[in-house]
Amino acid sequence: MLQSEESQEGAESDQWRRLMARLSGLFHDIPVNCPYGLPQLAVYHQGQFAEQLPAPLLRRFLEAGFRRNGNSLYGMTCPDCRACVPIRLQPADFRPSRGQRRVWRKNSEVTAEIGPVRITEEKLALCDAFLAGRYPGKETRAVDYYGGYFANVLCHTVEISYRIKGRLLGVAIVDVSSEWLNAVYFYFDPAEASRSPGTYNILFLIDFCKRQQIPLLYLGYWIEAVPAMAYKGGFRPHELRRDGRWVVAKKVA
Repeated sequence: MLQSEESQEGAESDQWRRLMARLSGLFHDIPVNCPYGLPQLAVYHQGQFAEQLPAPLLRRFLEAGFRRNGNSLYGMTCPDCRACVPIRLQPADFRPSRGQRRVWRKNSEVTAEIGPVRITEEKLALCDAFLAGRYPGKETRAVDYYGGYFANVLCHTVEISYRIKGRLLGVAIVDVSSEWLNAVYFYFDPAEASRSPGTYNILFLIDFCKRQQIPLLYLGYWIEAVPAMAYKGGFRPHELRRDGRWVVAKKVA
């Protein structure tokens, strides 16, 4: 059995290398300052696309640890750093912790509206407040996030608006297919941080995946050195992509 699994993994690796060789002309390495505040140089291996991609192709990119930004797909190929570790869940296997059950109960009054990605003054104001708190001193604007990050033609993307008695609490941008759900971004009212809205959002996405029988939920990157990402590791069991393979990690390494 082990030999059979190793042969399958080797065949899948060969298929991935052939795919990337065919698409090599679309991808370029882009060096930038680390977007997560780490002192190392960051390098995006990024490709730009102009039309919708087949769902199986997007699945391959997600399985390989790639992320979506607007109409681009990228992976991190930083020369001196491997801190960005892709993380995903199999919602059917998830079991909430005591603290996560407490967060779910605490937000029992929250309602969720699922629809297309749309810009409104209400959302822009909330997102700007979130960005100002998350990236103080930087010229980051909600309208740029909506126009250059959230909107895309590559896949089906929805927006989940969370409300408390009609007031906007937070918004999740999510790519959806029948085989996977990709959490792109989540912003929330900084004044409601005591509700643990980031945790609640993932709990909602897990519940959504279970109800829709979606087998995989991609949560982006988990970076041990970034405190704002620590909560992702609390969803167990989760899988981390290390050395080209997804491995189950019952607790953050």
